[in-house]
Amino acid sequence: MEQSPLPTGEGQGEGDMDIQTKAKALRRQQTDAEQLLWRHLRDRRFTGYKFRRQVAIGNYIADFVCLKCMLIVEVDGGQHLEQHKYDEVRTRYLESQGLKVLRYWNNEVLGNITDVLDALTLALPEGEGT
Repeated sequence: MEQSPLPTGEGQGEGDMDIQTKAKALRRQQTDAEQLLWRHLRDRRFTGYKFRRQVAIGNYIADFVCLKCMLIVEVDGGQHLEQHKYDEVRTRYLESQGLKVLRYWNNEVLGNITDVLDALTLALPEGEGT
């Protein structure tokens, strides 16, 4: 199955920008929700698991990834309401690579970070951090 073209800003570089350059740029342009979640995930602060942010996987860029757990955490803004089909294709691809994808809306992260972190805790294997 051939992948559909990627919308601008979702894992595809603009102009001559390659995927790694785009990922680096996205790390500098995090949304408020991504910044808040990253403060909890970075430096193994969250249950001892190492998360990376804005990671290129194939032709896509994942917001947060724990490679040990094969887990991706996506923080979605309002533009994702209009690109539902694209997100489905993207998720299917990532899952075909053995990754589990969890999605949270910006307002969930900003309004109730505790519940988001509790849900993430349930998605991680117990006692295997670091």
